[in-house]
Amino acid sequence: MIVAGVDLDRLAAWMDGRGLGEGSIETPEAIAGGTQNVLVRFERGGRAYVLRRPPLHKRANSDETMRREARVLGALPGSDVPHPTLIAAEGDEGVLGAAFFLMEAVVGFNPSMGVPEPHASDPDRQRSMGLSMADAIAALGRVDVHAVGLGDFGRPDGWLERQVDRWRSHLASYDAIEGYRGADIPGVDAVASWLTERQPATWEPGLIHGDFHFANVVIHPTEGRLAAIVDWELATVGDPLLDLGHLLATWPTHGSVAAGLGALALPSVDDVVERYAAGSTRDVSLVGWYQVLACYRLGIILEGTNARADAGQAPRQVGDLLHAHTVRLFEQALALIGGESQFGG
Repeated sequence: MIVAGVDLDRLAAWMDGRGLGEGSIETPEAIAGGTQNVLVRFERGGRAYVLRRPPLHKRANSDETMRREARVLGALPGSDVPHPTLIAAEGDEGVLGAAFFLMEAVVGFNPSMGVPEPHASDPDRQRSMGLSMADAIAALGRVDVHAVGLGDFGRPDGWLERQVDRWRSHLASYDAIEGYRGADIPGVDAVASWLTERQPATWEPGLIHGDFHFANVVIHPTEGRLAAIVDWELATVGDPLLDLGHLLATWPTHGSVAAGLGALALPSVDDVVERYAAGSTRDVSLVGWYQVLACYRLGIILEGTNARADAGQAPRQVGDLLHAHTVRLFEQALALIGGESQFGG
């Protein structure tokens, strides 16, 4: 039986070899969330599992991305970072046609998919939920990467200095995708120039999630806090202030990635920055620069799905949606650099 590109018979045989339950795989279900990677929830031997593997149309680095995700999850136990518990990982692509890993099923809800009770009618839970987003990335930035075995997980030397050119080159690489109609994005050059000219003089490396927003978390079912951060595919050792900038760039407003949450009693962005600063020793005075970088970087990443949609490798509707988000992110960046005096630029 195959579910969402996962051969369950082969998976069961692999689990047998790892001593992970007995009998057949029961109640397999593809989980909605994200736009590309495959998530399948199932039960075996009375235990719930979630399998994560790359998209059916894999990118060149998809398997290595899965291996990296599993490595991060395996390093986080014992930290203050809310995360899914890693059960087992397989880096060999021969088992299911891709690298994959199994993790514990997290109890809670993804707020981008809707906010249920008791949170839906409780402003205090909603505010706490927003502040816990800042708490989570502050905790992530406190992780000692060397102590948890991630000292070689990225290339921190010159990481921040490489960002603008790296992502501009990434955008240019989409031109090699057959069928791509080209990037119709406002202000790419202006935003890149502004970032380069005002780059922070100093920064402190740490572990970053790289794609932190409300669509990539699970909220506790009854409490106003995160149960887990999910989707670690862009995690690396870099500047943790980018996670804060990313959270601000995607904070629920009209047209944002999490626009549907805009009616909630969430804290203000100033409150979020203050909460982050309370849990971190990092200087947040230039947070606006990181917000612009987040808009630039995330916008370019999302445009990749639009390019793949042009090539028939992703749903056209998803490509159109993410291209619209790209445009809004660059419009946000242009508005920020136009008002740079507001945040110390």
